[in-house]
Amino acid sequence: MNLTYFSLSEFASPDLPDSGVNMDGEFLAKLDNARAIANIRFKITSGYRTKEHNAEVGGVADSAHLTGHAADIAATSGKERWTIVNALIRSGFNRIGIAKSFIHVDDDPSKPNNVIWTY
Repeated sequence: MNLTYFSLSEFASPDLPDSGVNMDGEFLAKLDNARAIANIRFKITSGYRTKEHNAEVGGVADSAHLTGHAADIAATSGKERWTIVNALIRSGFNRIGIAKSFIHVDDDPSKPNNVIWTY
């Protein structure tokens, strides 16, 4: 996988080195495109998760992080949130969660489309 803005290590579960290779390639390509559109740095705070790490951080049992179809991106200001969400939508993402300090994005094919939620 040839990414312009990310390295697979950014997506690794903290308890499993090199697990960023478990990320879905199509997801990463769309995220790389979103980063290009946004023209701001995307700091990945969570990517692929092992079941153990997912439980440790309070993730849901069927989290898209477990299959490499999700990432959390740090975002703390309204302008940053808008820029990131706008770029994600323009890149074809339609599953977005907005929290106080991050934005979750996923393209899990087993989950409903066209949703935005808050934490």
